[in-house]
Amino acid sequence: MAVGYHDYYETLAVPRTATSDEIRRAYRKLARKYHPDINKEPGAEDRFKQIAEAYEVLRDPEKREKYDRLGSSWRAGDPVPDSEGFGGGDFGGVHFTTGDDFSDFFENLFGGRRPGAGPRRAGEGFGGTVPMRGADHEATIDLTLEEAAVGGTRRLSLGDGRSYEVKIPVGTRAGQRIRLAGEGGPGADGGPRGDLFLKVRIKPHPRFRLDGNDLYVDVPVSPSEAALGAQVPVPTLTGTARVRVPAGSSTGRRLRLRDEGMPTRDGRHGDLYAQVQIVVPKHLDGRERELYEELAAASSFDPRKVN
Repeated sequence: MAVGYHDYYETLAVPRTATSDEIRRAYRKLARKYHPDINKEPGAEDRFKQIAEAYEVLRDPEKREKYDRLGSSWRAGDPVPDSEGFGGGDFGGVHFTTGDDFSDFFENLFGGRRPGAGPRRAGEGFGGTVPMRGADHEATIDLTLEEAAVGGTRRLSLGDGRSYEVKIPVGTRAGQRIRLAGEGGPGADGGPRGDLFLKVRIKPHPRFRLDGNDLYVDVPVSPSEAALGAQVPVPTLTGTARVRVPAGSSTGRRLRLRDEGMPTRDGRHGDLYAQVQIVVPKHLDGRERELYEELAAASSFDPRKVN
């Protein structure tokens, strides 16, 4: 398929004042993007041929000078052989000699292969070989709530025998991914390795429940503490705090401990909510039973009546 005239500078997305190095870098970037072995979108191969043709002209000082002066007529006066096709003649306006003397453009376009020489291997062809980046891999890493909160490092061993020291950011959340650059699949033709992404999964905690940045924990209190009020200990992620249970508290009442929840990556913290759980003794000794009976007789409180 012939490649018609295009503004070569526009094709490579470089200014007319671009240096040879800038033109080379632009070509390599676009060649990787539109290489037919990599880009399967319709029109990618035609776009690649345009890029290769533009580079063939602009990389040659004499051709570039002529193109700058004459524009689309820059090839005027060039001899054109009578033969056509790949053995000689023009391909997209670029002349090829006959026999084994392939032009640089032909080699760039077909990797030095004659038609019928067989399929290209992965990453080969236009421009010889194009380095191909390796595939990204994903694995799962299980963290405790405490590990996710405070961060740190963890040694992770994968099933294939690889082992890594993994840095856990402070305030990591379930579903987040930790990137290990260059630890994925191997590249082809000198291309870089892909990345390994570790998807975070936080283990269920026996005590805390996480909701956004806030933590919830049940705090058991006795009937007398709930009725009379008391200072009780509350577990936190980093230790223990004390909270005041107001007199007359019922099960389910939430007591807020500011900034004792999960940390965030910007240095803030959620809150910790201690939920009151009234616990009664399973067994009463003689005196305890007497006191409860006296209380029941003296009290007019009926928990089944709505106040």
